[in-house]
Amino acid sequence: MDLSTLTAISPVDGRYRSQLEHLDLYFSEYALIRYRVRVETEYFIALNRLGLFSLTAAQIKSLRKFYREFSYTQAQEVKDVEKEINHDVKAVEYVIK
Repeated sequence: MDLSTLTAISPVDGRYRSQLEHLDLYFSEYALIRYRVRVETEYFIALNRLGLFSLTAAQIKSLRKFYREFSYTQAQEVKDVEKEINHDVKAVEYVIK
């Protein structure tokens, strides 16, 4: 079914979409995955600071670049992994790895 004002789940997705579409960067499935990637990445970096890992400055920079430049294609990759393993956060970990 195509998205229209009649098929939208809420008026935010339908009737008010044109005024509120910028909010999809914060409240969409893509945004949820992007923030999960960021949280998991920063958690890994924090564990590194505690001495549980040995990451170089270049590796930390690369990890942060990954979530800062996170794309819809990468979000779809997370969703594809999630379908296989049936676990959303673990799918994020796999894609980061």
